[in-house]
Amino acid sequence: MVFGVQEITLAIIVGTLAAIVYSLRVLVLMERRIARIEGHIETVVNRVMKEELKIEKALKKRKR
Repeated sequence: MVFGVQEITLAIIVGTLAAIVYSLRVLVLMERRIARIEGHIETVVNRVMKEELKIEKALKKRKR
Protein backbone atom coordinates (compact mmCIF):
# COMPACT_ATOMS: atom_id res chain seq x y z
CA MET A 1 0.00 0.00 0.00
CA VAL A 2 1.59 3.23 -1.18
CA PHE A 3 0.79 6.47 0.61
CA GLY A 4 0.85 9.82 -1.13
CA VAL A 5 2.22 13.06 0.19
CA GLN A 6 -1.22 14.12 1.42
CA GLU A 7 -1.73 10.96 3.48
CA ILE A 8 1.72 11.20 5.05
CA THR A 9 1.19 14.88 5.86
CA LEU A 10 -2.20 14.13 7.39
CA ALA A 11 -0.71 11.30 9.47
CA ILE A 12 2.02 13.62 10.76
CA ILE A 13 -0.52 16.31 11.68
CA VAL A 14 -2.81 13.83 13.45
CA GLY A 15 0.15 12.34 15.33
CA THR A 16 1.33 15.78 16.41
CA LEU A 17 -2.16 16.72 17.62
CA ALA A 18 -2.40 13.45 19.56
CA ALA A 19 0.96 14.18 21.20
CA ILE A 20 -0.18 17.69 22.16
CA VAL A 21 -3.41 16.37 23.69
CA TYR A 22 -1.50 13.74 25.66
CA SER A 23 0.98 16.35 26.90
CA LEU A 24 -1.85 18.60 28.05
CA ARG A 25 -3.43 15.68 29.88
CA VAL A 26 -0.17 14.98 31.69
CA LEU A 27 0.23 18.67 32.55
CA VAL A 28 -3.28 18.81 34.03
CA LEU A 29 -2.60 15.72 36.15
CA MET A 30 0.69 17.18 37.37
CA GLU A 31 -0.99 20.49 38.21
CA ARG A 32 -3.57 18.66 40.31
CA ARG A 33 -0.84 16.79 42.18
CA ILE A 34 1.07 20.00 42.84
CA ALA A 35 -2.10 21.71 44.07
CA ARG A 36 -2.71 18.82 46.47
CA ILE A 37 0.88 19.02 47.73
CA GLU A 38 0.54 22.79 48.23
CA GLY A 39 -2.62 22.19 50.24
CA HIS A 40 -0.78 19.75 52.52
CA ILE A 41 2.09 22.20 52.94
CA GLU A 42 -0.34 24.96 53.85
CA THR A 43 -1.95 22.73 56.49
CA VAL A 44 1.43 21.93 58.03
CA VAL A 45 2.44 25.61 58.04
CA ASN A 46 -0.81 26.54 59.80
CA ARG A 47 -0.17 23.91 62.47
CA VAL A 48 3.37 25.19 63.00
CA MET A 49 2.13 28.77 63.26
CA LYS A 50 -0.43 27.80 65.90
CA GLU A 51 2.25 25.99 67.87
CA GLU A 52 4.62 28.96 67.64
CA LEU A 53 1.90 31.30 68.89
CA LYS A 54 1.33 29.02 71.88
CA ILE A 55 5.06 29.03 72.62
CA GLU A 56 5.27 32.82 72.34
CA LYS A 57 2.33 33.26 74.72
CA ALA A 58 3.92 30.87 77.19
CA LEU A 59 7.22 32.77 77.04
CA LYS A 60 5.49 36.10 77.56
CA LYS A 61 3.74 34.73 80.65
CA ARG A 62 7.09 33.53 82.06
CA LYS A 63 8.72 36.93 81.59
CA ARG A 64 6.02 38.65 83.65
